[in-house]
Amino acid sequence: MEESNPNVSLVSCMHFIKRGIAKAVPEKIELTERELAKIIKQTANDLKIAEEGEDDSETEERPSAADPPENPEDEFNFEKYDEEEANQTIGLESVATLPNLGDLNENVNIRTEGPDSDEEDDIIKPNDNLLLVGHVESDASVLEVYVFNKEEGSFYVHHDILLPWFPLCIEWLSHDPSDPNPGNLCALGGMDPVIQVWDLDIENCLEPAFKLGKKPNKKKKIKRVGHKDPVLDLSWNKNFTGSADNTVLLWDLDQGAPHTKLDYFNDKVQSLVFHPLEAQTLLSGCCDGVARVIDCRTSDAHRAWPGPGEIERVVWDVHNPYCFAVSNNEGKVSYIDCRQTDPLWSISAHEKEVTGLLISEQCAGLMVTVSTDGKMKTWDIKKLVYSKLLIDLSQSGAPSQVSERAGRVGQALCAALCPDAPFSLAIGGDNKERYIEMVELDINEEVKNRFGSRSLVLVTSDEAEAPMET
Repeated sequence: MEESNPNVSLVSCMHFIKRGIAKAVPEKIELTERELAKIIKQTANDLKIAEEGEDDSETEERPSAADPPENPEDEFNFEKYDEEEANQTIGLESVATLPNLGDLNENVNIRTEGPDSDEEDDIIKPNDNLLLVGHVESDASVLEVYVFNKEEGSFYVHHDILLPWFPLCIEWLSHDPSDPNPGNLCALGGMDPVIQVWDLDIENCLEPAFKLGKKPNKKKKIKRVGHKDPVLDLSWNKNFTGSADNTVLLWDLDQGAPHTKLDYFNDKVQSLVFHPLEAQTLLSGCCDGVARVIDCRTSDAHRAWPGPGEIERVVWDVHNPYCFAVSNNEGKVSYIDCRQTDPLWSISAHEKEVTGLLISEQCAGLMVTVSTDGKMKTWDIKKLVYSKLLIDLSQSGAPSQVSERAGRVGQALCAALCPDAPFSLAIGGDNKERYIEMVELDINEEVKNRFGSRSLVLVTSDEAEAPMET
């Protein structure tokens, strides 16, 4: 009988980081074999307690004790490591983790100089962008940190971080509770309800800088903190998280605990994004098809727009600050003005769910969609101006499709526009041979002719109109 191949290789989420934020040469942690063994021993008990602390798991089968090593001084049997059977599987729970950087043995070296640091690829240049990628390879989940340089045409993995679970969302943030200076961190949400925050300026790190949330533990009388189901999306400003438990949490990063809980959602909160110009305004999209605009200053102040299907992505249009777009699992995209009840327009953009929905913050009117139908499309959504003095939103025309391209990544699962190169796009999918690709939109003649003559602008909060009301 022919065996099926269970292996998968896909990109589930991604996020670009602006130039000039990352350290030129990230610090590196190096552990000796003996120090690694000590860390494994130190955390083994914590791992057991964590496994026993899950809900409804008061009694679990205990694994049989392993045979003692022949050499009592070699507790982890490193001498015969290479003789172990090749088919022996190692679960993620057996991977060593560091308790905290501050708890490391004084002999652990954080190295910033050495042979590797002299290599050009190890140096992050001022005109490099970092792309954070959640990559799932068979049973392993990894955060890959790519370097993208538009001018040099380079795109490669700089370093990676092993993750304990399937990643679902990534968000960059600069706030480190332990350091008054701005940092270079990323928050990761996934199948586990506890959010991990990693320091991107440290390589070979085995433990996140800090975590948001705790699982309950009856033996230690620890109550749950945070979500109870997978974290589906993250948006950093006041640091909001949306979850499959139908809630949105506002976190106090300094305390590591939720500050506000929004629980008026009727289904999983699939997508979250703060307004780029108004720190208090949050946009959410749920699996019940309802998009909401929330004023975070008053948790009950929100307005809802119901729609068909399940919402996949939501995104603000910074060039029209009152407007946002919504995509769903039926391939539709709608464009909504917060001041109106009905969408300004709705289109059938794809045959399947629209998993990537992007509106350029620099090129007015440029919208990009990607879908599990394997296609990428560009659209012109610039509003029709009928008078120099008045823009009648009710007369805005539906968007026109500019280009269509068959992707190389299989079913497209996510996409991200480069913040410093407005026509550079990263797409992630489920093609095992090529699960990620960079696309230069302006190579396409239709895109170049439509958007090439438009001025690139960066809208700031000083140029925004009066604050919107919900």
